Amino acid sequence: MFPKDKETPYLVQFLLNLAMVMIINSRYDTIRLMLLCFTSPGEELIRIHIDMVHEKVVYQNPFLCIRIWQIEGPALSDQDVISQEKVLVRKCKEPLTWHYHKEVEFLLILQGALNVYLPDEQFLIQQGDVAIFGSSEPHTTQQCSVEPLRYLVFQLDLQKHMDQSTVSNMKYFSNVLRPLSRLNYIVRDNKSVRDQIAQYIMNIHNETEHQENGYELAVSAMIKNIFLLLVRNDNQYVLHYQQDPLMERIQPVLQYIDEHLAEKMLIEDMTKQVNLSYYYFIKVFKKAVGMSFTDYVNFKRIKKAEQMLLTEDMSIAEVAEFVGISNLGHFYEMFSRLNSCSPKQFKNRLSEASL
Repeated sequence: MFPKDKETPYLVQFLLNLAMVMIINSRYDTIRLMLLCFTSPGEELIRIHIDMVHEKVVYQNPFLCIRIWQIEGPALSDQDVISQEKVLVRKCKEPLTWHYHKEVEFLLILQGALNVYLPDEQFLIQQGDVAIFGSSEPHTTQQCSVEPLRYLVFQLDLQKHMDQSTVSNMKYFSNVLRPLSRLNYIVRDNKSVRDQIAQYIMNIHNETEHQENGYELAVSAMIKNIFLLLVRNDNQYVLHYQQDPLMERIQPVLQYIDEHLAEKMLIEDMTKQVNLSYYYFIKVFKKAVGMSFTDYVNFKRIKKAEQMLLTEDMSIAEVAEFVGISNLGHFYEMFSRLNSCSPKQFKNRLSEASL
């Protein structure tokens, strides 16, 4: 994207890394960063714009929390390709537009080629190739071939696909230590994994297009298989694998949470079970599980509530009380945050789907 003999790329990278920090607490849909600089001594003053757009993903299925669709682009002339490349290396007369979203994203090229740009790297993906972007990770792409372009975009809220038995695996993909895009080396170097993930993505697209009976089960299973492939083929240990000592250390707490969901839980009480200080417990728990203690307890409670809404003849207030959330308004708020619908809508939608 940027020649190594120029200083501009390093300034752009600095802006992107700064934007990543700002994204964490941003309430705005677009972040614009601007830097005034000289490309080299004696040259004219230029402005570098970075537009960082917060994309709000609209799910095709509120329960699967996914969006998958095909994008097509016309064939480009050689002159068009060269012109597009110059937009990225010339003196930034036009702003560079990047985007991010809370969902994990996969790209699968069916025809043509794309340049993929991340804050600290760029790479080319062509027919059959896959690219991975983590949650809230800035990225942008650009067509770079003269043939027509066709590719699939697959976005999903990974946390929604972690049930009570698999939620501990969230720590692998939480972006706590490294951007999830670092896993692109797997699909670049391992053809078998790349081909399997590509096939899963195409099958998921086909399932969502036709929506035959049980397609939700098929899609959910394939999503888990994609991430299982990544976990088991991460030979460079990009994902943070401290699960053995850390998970063993906090196992009594996890067991206690499962057995006492209906009771009030304080971090101070949990620290006594594992003999850790308050602040060290918070750090260890987040690193081991991939989410904070409070988020984990709420996640487990809402997952239990989902199960009860579908299997028990209880009112919503009774379910909320049973899982330890006595404030009904707070229960609705947490449930809607995780499911993008109210408990009543959740129950009604699944009832309608079973008809």
